[in-house]
This record gives sequence, structure tokens and C-alpha cells, in this order.
Amino acid sequence: MTAPLRDRTAAVTGASRGIGLAIARRLGAEGARVAVLSRDRESVARAARTVGRDALAVVCDVRDPGAVARALDAISTQFGDVPDAIVCAAGTFTLARVRDADPNAFADAIAVNLFGPFLIVRAVLPRMLERGSGHCVLIGSVADRHAYPENGAYAASKFGARGLWEVLRAELRGSGVRATLVSPGPTDTPLWDAHDPDAREGFVPRASMLRPDAVADAVAYALTRPPGVLIEELRLSSA
Repeated sequence: MTAPLRDRTAAVTGASRGIGLAIARRLGAEGARVAVLSRDRESVARAARTVGRDALAVVCDVRDPGAVARALDAISTQFGDVPDAIVCAAGTFTLARVRDADPNAFADAIAVNLFGPFLIVRAVLPRMLERGSGHCVLIGSVADRHAYPENGAYAASKFGARGLWEVLRAELRGSGVRATLVSPGPTDTPLWDAHDPDAREGFVPRASMLRPDAVADAVAYALTRPPGVLIEELRLSSA
């Protein structure tokens, strides 16, 4: 069988665990050479070894403009160009009612979930537009369009990311560069470890959540469509 992404390159943020790691592994399995980005040096090196022999481990804090610029420069040097696709999967998640929310935690959610994707996209877009090809995938959430109690920080960041994608979609139309939003429902990842949804009324039990591989499948589907086809948005939920 042919590998649909053979001879293509991709960069995935938040790729040391959870959804990001599942996406990086899937794209590697589809033949892409993948740059695996995460803040922790040991975790990102370990993740890259599971993605494939040619995977590139890159330490990057997506909240830091300088770190993002250095990371994309290093990736472009190794790949010979900016990646064919970038997937913004880095994320942070906290639960607190607005009246009780920690301002630092709120600011961090905006920095990781919204400012980070902006920085990554901004770093690759000039070259993608110059060559007339590329694909920017943002990982959203059911919380990018529905409001839930205790989701003040997370919803604000994900509604913002959805807005960023809407603007990208408008700005990139006809350019050859594609932008896709993949919005999964609750997904069983380590982000839930601190919150124990099984013990919270109204939360989906972890056993009933989506698995990270389901999100990876959706991303791979969007990236493997023919050049003239844009999958604008995919919404995922557990059956």
C-alpha cells in the first residue's frame, strides 16, 4: 500500500503526549517526516523515537515568540523548507468557575491554546503563501462553540482559536494554502488526570470519551485530500 503522505513534512505541537502524540504517530505512519514539538526535552525526544526513524525532536514553548521562531528555523533547515503541514495540538485545560478562577491559569490558557497557534501559523504562512501550498490544522474542541460551567479559561481560548481559524479561512481562500479546524468532544488524554471526570456530575466518564487516535484519524483525513479539496471543519463526538 502507498503512504499518502510520503515525501511530505509536518510539524505537530504538543506532540509528547495525548492528541498531539497520536497525530504525530499517525502522520509518521502515513509516510510524512514529522517534527515533534513540546516544551520538555526528555519527553519530546522519547515521543520522537515512537513516531519514526526520521522524526525530528524540537523543544519549543509555543507561548514564547522567540522559541517558536527558533523552532521553525531549525525545522526549516532540516526539512529544506517550512513544513507542508502544521498541526497546532498543544493545549492546557483547567476547571474553575469564573468567580474562583486563577488569573495566571486563565492567562496561561490563552497563551497556550490561542497565542501559541497564532505564533506557529504566523511563522509558516509567509513561505506557504509564497509557494502556494501548505496546510494549517488547528485542534479545537466542543468547547469552541458550546459553553460549560467551569470552562471560562478553556472556552475563551478555544472560542478564540475558532475565531482565528475563521479569519484564516477567509484570508487564505484561493491561495493554495488550506486551514482546517478539528473540534473533538471530550477525549481521554492526560489533561483529565487532575480533574477526575468520573467523579464529577455532568461530565462524560473517561471510558466513554473519544480516544486520541480518533482525532488523529480526522487530521490525517483532512491532510490527505487532493490539493483542490479543503476540509474546512470536522466535529467529532463519541457515539
